[in-house]
Amino acid sequence: MYNSRQSYYKTPFGPVAVGERAIFRVVPPSELFDPRPVMEIFPIGQGDDPAAVTRLEMRAQSVPGEKGSYLCTYTPAEAGTYQYRFRIQSSLGEFLLLRQPDSSAGVNQGGLWQLTVYEPFTVPQGMAGAVFYQIFPDRFCSSGTPKTGVPQDRVMHTDWYEDPVDRPNDQGKFLCNDYFGGDLRGIREKLPYLAGLGVEVLYLNPIFEAHSNHRYNTADYKKVDPLLGTEEDFRALCAAAKKLGMRVVLDGVFNHTGSDSIYFNREKRYGETTGACNDPKSPYRDWFSWVDWPDQYESWWGFVTLPNVNEGCPAYREFICGKNGVLRKWLDAGASGFRLDVADELPDFFLEEIRQSVKEAGEDKLVLGEVWEDASNKNSYGSYRRYLLGRQLDSVMNYPWRTAILRFLRLGEGQELENAIMDILENYPPQVVDILMNCLSTHDVPRCITSLAAPDMAGRDRDWQREHNSLTADQYYFGRQMFLLASLIQYTLPGCPSLYYGDEAGLVGYADPFNRGTYPWGKEDRGLVEYFRILGNLRKKSETLRRGRFQPLWFDDSFCVYQRVLGEEAVVVAVNRSGTYREIPWQRAIPGDAEVLLTVGGTEGTHGLHPRSAIMVKVEG
Repeated sequence: MYNSRQSYYKTPFGPVAVGERAIFRVVPPSELFDPRPVMEIFPIGQGDDPAAVTRLEMRAQSVPGEKGSYLCTYTPAEAGTYQYRFRIQSSLGEFLLLRQPDSSAGVNQGGLWQLTVYEPFTVPQGMAGAVFYQIFPDRFCSSGTPKTGVPQDRVMHTDWYEDPVDRPNDQGKFLCNDYFGGDLRGIREKLPYLAGLGVEVLYLNPIFEAHSNHRYNTADYKKVDPLLGTEEDFRALCAAAKKLGMRVVLDGVFNHTGSDSIYFNREKRYGETTGACNDPKSPYRDWFSWVDWPDQYESWWGFVTLPNVNEGCPAYREFICGKNGVLRKWLDAGASGFRLDVADELPDFFLEEIRQSVKEAGEDKLVLGEVWEDASNKNSYGSYRRYLLGRQLDSVMNYPWRTAILRFLRLGEGQELENAIMDILENYPPQVVDILMNCLSTHDVPRCITSLAAPDMAGRDRDWQREHNSLTADQYYFGRQMFLLASLIQYTLPGCPSLYYGDEAGLVGYADPFNRGTYPWGKEDRGLVEYFRILGNLRKKSETLRRGRFQPLWFDDSFCVYQRVLGEEAVVVAVNRSGTYREIPWQRAIPGDAEVLLTVGGTEGTHGLHPRSAIMVKVEG
């Protein structure tokens, strides 16, 4: 009857730009005599408001040898996220065609299809399809260079290979004040290693002065944290990375500051009478939202050490986005863009100003947001967001695909994986997809090997995580094998695969702080590192993997088979997650003379895969 993923029923596939024509075709059930279908389209969430619904009459089209079909066209005049359905009047009554999970149509039961309409916009093409590498700066590499101006209340580990502190202090507080001394010079020293992995974009967790090892409680936006080095060190890192074809993206934490900062200064580190918490005439007073000054104020998720900023304050927005503001300072110093922390908590007007400021420094600068759900239809604080419609974000972190990949490998949810991939491709503008940050691990979630091999930590506290954090040898090698499969999928999907530092070396761990251990220099899983060298460079050199169209071929509880197509070339990937040997479904996709690019585990030529194995081949013509 209808399927929005098939060109017979809808063209073009996925979103459309303002002013671009979309064509819709339905084939009503054959038993309906004299059907009169109408397409109803409306802004997301407004289908119950008759005044918001646009009704498009569908005209009959006679195609020899086919059932009767009905067409309509829609040319949107305004950017937005829209939903639609089909209503059919007939002699048997009125029927609704509604969306099923695979985007096909069901009668009277189901949901709504989505149509994303965006204003034409450009993203940094130099990053399209690139391999990202995420670094938690304190834990990646220490150059051993002496530092000046480091606060005395920081607790320094003397052994690089120790575990991070994972217990509260005597007062029951978890201070995050233990440091290993990773720094910017250390990252610069390891650039050749990263280049060997095929890395093209470095994403650094916060580097600005802050009084915690994670540095999300910014103390001074215009200074590098003294333990990481200096602004000169940052400039040198960016320059050295550029020579190796890499770009550096910074974490921008603009929703809140630290209470222990020059702006708020609750802890009085910066003087007894300065900061918004101590001086009623402070220039930063209006940056924050006070309930009862100075002791009660709005804070991020109720953490009093993270006072929320008031993005409606013109002085704050000028400080961040102005000509001499924070964004321009670090872009001028060599940064290639920003990943915006908790983007869903930043108001639309502020995101638009951030984008304008960043793009004034160059259209090749990136604005990427932290959004955990489908960012095209995210409802945040009572309104549907406009992240991807042309005036805010270039792209987002892609947690939905992470969840789907892990659930496929652990639980066999193959159809769910296909739907998760296709939903994002249907809902996101193509330029957004080009630079999707496709992650399997980050600083906010368990490391991938742990996610694939250890008990699920859902609802478990830190004490439980500590008890179960270490893996047995059997758990590690099972998780390692599944991680190879997960990474093969990650590196062959549209967008940008993002490798979390140390995953390639075999690091494991549940959530913070267990997922933030130090990179095990000299103790790496060398086989894993070599695998990521091969995978990363295959990805880097293949235009088909970087830009090719995604086409699903077969997804079930054991197998996923798909291809990326560019011109006359196709790269086909087949993954067997099961514990038994299986013939590869959809054999015609992999001819016997196909060029094998990579195998994981055991294969029988190009026609069968042993348990927990995979193959990637190139097909010409």
